[in-house]
Amino acid sequence: MANPFYTGEHEAFREVMRRFVAREIEPYAHQWDEEGEFPRALYAKASEIGLLGLGFPEEFGGIAADQFMKIVASQELARAGAGGVSASLMSHTIGSPPIARAARPEVKARVLPEVLAGRKISALAITEPGGGSDVANLRTKARRDGDHYVVSGEKTFITSGMRADYLTVAVRTSGEGPGGVSLLLIEGDTPGLSRTKLKKMGWWASDTATLHFDECRVPVENLIGEENKGLNCMFTMMNNARLAVGMQGVAICEASTQKAVQYAKDRTQGKAPGWTGQGMSPIIEHPDVARMLVTMKALTQGARAICYTCAHATDMSHHEEGEAARHWAERAALLTPIAKSFATDAGVEVASLGIQTHGGMGFIEETGAARFWRDSRIAPIYEGTNGIQAADLVTRKLSLSNGAQVRGFIQELKDTVSAVRTSNLEGFGETADRLEASLADLEETTEWLLAQLAAGNASTALAGATPYQRLFGLALTGVYLAKGALADEEHGRDNRLALCRFAAENIIAETAALKDRVINGAASLEAARALFA
Repeated sequence: MANPFYTGEHEAFREVMRRFVAREIEPYAHQWDEEGEFPRALYAKASEIGLLGLGFPEEFGGIAADQFMKIVASQELARAGAGGVSASLMSHTIGSPPIARAARPEVKARVLPEVLAGRKISALAITEPGGGSDVANLRTKARRDGDHYVVSGEKTFITSGMRADYLTVAVRTSGEGPGGVSLLLIEGDTPGLSRTKLKKMGWWASDTATLHFDECRVPVENLIGEENKGLNCMFTMMNNARLAVGMQGVAICEASTQKAVQYAKDRTQGKAPGWTGQGMSPIIEHPDVARMLVTMKALTQGARAICYTCAHATDMSHHEEGEAARHWAERAALLTPIAKSFATDAGVEVASLGIQTHGGMGFIEETGAARFWRDSRIAPIYEGTNGIQAADLVTRKLSLSNGAQVRGFIQELKDTVSAVRTSNLEGFGETADRLEASLADLEETTEWLLAQLAAGNASTALAGATPYQRLFGLALTGVYLAKGALADEEHGRDNRLALCRFAAENIIAETAALKDRVINGAASLEAARALFA
């Protein structure tokens, strides 16, 4: 089976997206953000280039698209520097995948063509006030009354919630826990439905709402899938959404880095060591500014590589069959929490460094650097907080195939480091030694966590879940940057060698401290809890 990682079709779509963003979004993004409004006409324009139909059935106006195609779209939109705009466009169809997958044929035929053409907006309503990510214990109820369900309750943090025409709503139809959750399609003009707009820290161009359902009567035929099995319709979609959020983090990294580099080239102040030019030197010549910029670029490239690798694994799981398909599905499952968390944490870190590079002007709205940070800050929170991703990684993903999946993956990473050590490419410096050390930290910490879980010490393991997740992401960053440098060697280039060496010798060493935090930090954390008693 051919490798679907990146093809001419992907590249062509990327170019279409870039032209669309440059023409329809970038000139107006700041204005829309300041006004807190999103132009509804943009949906129809997005439909014309196929953006709204990615992955939906062709009979309703969709187009075939693999996971990599979707994250290309997410990245190109988000890098325009307006989180609210990209969120509104990418979430325009967010309530529709469960409809396409499991709704009745007449519902699909009525809803999907309108949404995919940009004439109607769909939204997904899962989160509840006070509920956060605890989806299985939601409280919005739907009781059966003849040929209708009667819905009462509240949903909050609903993207595009103020103007959505169709709402895919998770409701409780029986009992407690995940077994009693169903999905209903609720029309936006249903009597008893009201909406309250939320004021947010960022994403100003995207309306976010709390939805109130007061005895809303919904036809039984609007049930999506089987009653009490609504979570089954959501899990695959939520994993894909987590990768898309990771790509939003990557795009924020890229946009922040580009803006900071340009500013550092233009801004002059003082005289950097060795500066021989006229007058003051550009601040990019100062070592500390250079350090910030190269760190931003390394984190950006590492986060992107992790997300791309996750998308590749997802697509391979659909292209292969049997044992190979299972292997790739497990690889995608292992990488998803890392891709979501590392990339979104990087988005916050890189956007913060971008503000620092701008100095006082970074704190002023007109430069746009502050908007990157405001928009980045939601990404580690929504679609499952990064702490939840860490818990999922440690308690569920490390044990896939009894640990064989993660152990095999680490061995593959070691093979890349071996290739660095035997490479004839000059300029790697101490890269091989540093990467070997980071992978040793990853391997030792992984085995320690697996042993804790096997011994029933889940609390001890979870105390180190977040630092372990970062450790994993940093180790991957180092290896993937090295892989890029090796690819450059093969093609007679050296574009990525310096970045690889910088990351190995300046960033990756953090894995040793993270390993210590994971293995030795649980006892002190437990003792410190008394501070809040």
